Amino acid sequence: MATILSPVDSREVVRCDSCLLVQFRTSNNECRRCHTSLDEDEEELAPIAAMPSPVPALDNIPGHLRLAASIRSFRLRGGMSQRQLAARMSVPRTYVSKIENEKACPTLSSLDRLARALCVTIPDLLTGSERNRDEEIRELVEDPLVSEIMPFLNKLNGMQMTSILGQVRDMAIHPRRLA
Repeated sequence: MATILSPVDSREVVRCDSCLLVQFRTSNNECRRCHTSLDEDEEELAPIAAMPSPVPALDNIPGHLRLAASIRSFRLRGGMSQRQLAARMSVPRTYVSKIENEKACPTLSSLDRLARALCVTIPDLLTGSERNRDEEIRELVEDPLVSEIMPFLNKLNGMQMTSILGQVRDMAIHPRRLA
């Protein structure tokens, strides 16, 4: 485990907790002198993830600041550190920190990676709230096509269900024009 002192340019300056050497973070995340890991072990992070952490209320935050707060909120709800989220996104930890502290604005591809890493949708990230399963089911049942098919679903066998899903998938991928 290492203590982070300050970022220089895009490289991270860390101090090895074993030998106290101050150094740039290496590509293999090992200390240059004693070769111990500069990263926190997953075992050390497990108790932190289990602790309840304060999740900021997003209701009273202005719209342009809501993204940073919702990212932090989803990360804390998931019990992840910034380093763990950055690893899931394949970006430096400092980038996650800059986004959460409103010093950087994520690109569309970063928003997509953030959403995937946090297991939420991009609209959830932007609004700061996660739709629950009941809302999704209610919205799906209100769809005219689905509501028309619903009475017949319990009468279909597995093969028929697979065939219908394949046809619907094919129609969605290759829409045909009606003359």
